Amino acid sequence: MILENGTIRTLDPSLPVARALAIAGERIAGGVGTHETALASPETVDLGGRCVVPGLNDAHVHFPTWALVQSQVSLDGARSLEEALSRAGAAAAALPAGRWLRGHGWRSGDWSPAVEPTRQALDAVTGDRPAALIAKDYHSLWLNTAALAAANGDLEIEGGVVERDAQGEPTGVLREESAWRFKDRHMLTSDEEYLDAMRAGIELAHTRGVTAVHDKDGWLGALRLWQRLEAEAPLSLRVLQSVPHEQVGELRALGVRSSFGSPMLRLGHLKVFMDGTLGSQTAWMLDGSGVRITSGEALAEIVRRGAEAGFPVAVHAIGDRANREALDAFEATQDVWRPLGLRHRIEHAQCLAPEELPRFAALGIACSVQFSHAPSDRDLADRYWAGKTDGAYAFRALWDSGALVANGSDAPIEELDPLAGIRAGVRRTIDGRPAWHPEQAVTVEQALQATTVNPAWLAGDEHRRGRLRPGFLADLAVLDRDPVEDLDAQVVATMVGGRWVHNPPPWD
Repeated sequence: MILENGTIRTLDPSLPVARALAIAGERIAGGVGTHETALASPETVDLGGRCVVPGLNDAHVHFPTWALVQSQVSLDGARSLEEALSRAGAAAAALPAGRWLRGHGWRSGDWSPAVEPTRQALDAVTGDRPAALIAKDYHSLWLNTAALAAANGDLEIEGGVVERDAQGEPTGVLREESAWRFKDRHMLTSDEEYLDAMRAGIELAHTRGVTAVHDKDGWLGALRLWQRLEAEAPLSLRVLQSVPHEQVGELRALGVRSSFGSPMLRLGHLKVFMDGTLGSQTAWMLDGSGVRITSGEALAEIVRRGAEAGFPVAVHAIGDRANREALDAFEATQDVWRPLGLRHRIEHAQCLAPEELPRFAALGIACSVQFSHAPSDRDLADRYWAGKTDGAYAFRALWDSGALVANGSDAPIEELDPLAGIRAGVRRTIDGRPAWHPEQAVTVEQALQATTVNPAWLAGDEHRRGRLRPGFLADLAVLDRDPVEDLDAQVVATMVGGRWVHNPPPWD
């Protein structure tokens, strides 16, 4: 196949732009834009001035969770408690009797007037139907009285927060470990429900140019789900799967190392949480506020155990204290992991003290960030991190320091839509307001690299995908225009391994 009469952005420094692309089987043929005639009787596709870029890679997505919430009530964007309750009440009324109401996306910091959610408020619109609504940052859970009763008072756990009223009774809001344990114990979802949602989710991801994801839902057994999908039909999405760090002993005993798997589904890294989030005010900060989930000393031990088992570590760190402790742990253990070439990463790296900025590049620790979080979180950051936002979502400073920056969505916290993320990274605004800390904006070319080349490197795939060069896999997205010239480009079609997985040509 030859794709011609368009702009090919290869992301390969040796030939950044070409006019045509030759594909043979699942790979790009020898010669991009120069040796197309070497193919025997090729099919020719007229791009009609469109643009081709490498397949888009979401470097941080909770894929099964994101797929599942597509069918749940969304509270995202609600500007008041009343609006959130109105949506929840309408959804509850439409459900069959006995079904839990599930939803996601609320953020009380966005509500006006300022108020925190309570079980009593939710009771008023849901009655005795159990209701569980996950916050936008996925670190808080809002329950009504019927749902709260399922725990029979067993709510407290180390690393968790149970919000209580003046009488000491639970308000209905659980945070961090308390929220996650409740979800694991009482909000059960069958494998079949997940699988149905994931099938639809893969198709939706392809409409957005996505050809690969780094899935962070290892904690809920996502590897099992992906394996079932791969067994029933060839996967059309490349998946790098995280696993909970608590399972490193079993992995080592089995002799299973990072990168084990198939061409489409492989094990990636151990996932660790240092702290909570900005929205839940549980980020671990240097001023002593927030929630510490893992200490620096404990992380160092996890890194050592991971190295012994052949696994890099991906550590969630939001607050400036969490990031400092994580970097300290990687520095203290580098004699163990550096000779093995393990590619460690800090997820989010949202608030950094100035002295931490150069340490990522110096240590070789990647920044797995979400460009869309900066404009989405700006108001909360200005409120909760006043005086510290010069080091918040500092994507350009990290890039200029020489750190490897990979872009994801953290879906369902933000939407799984890489082009929207790229626009957010370049514009630093999503709502028409002036750019927030515009000095931290990245260029379009940098944003594309962070969404194609760099995630492939983190997955150990830098020699087979991420760029459009001879011998690489033909994973690509066709856009209606060149994003470097017009940032509002949209996806027209998507190809994985030389096969169209969304909207094959011809196009109008």
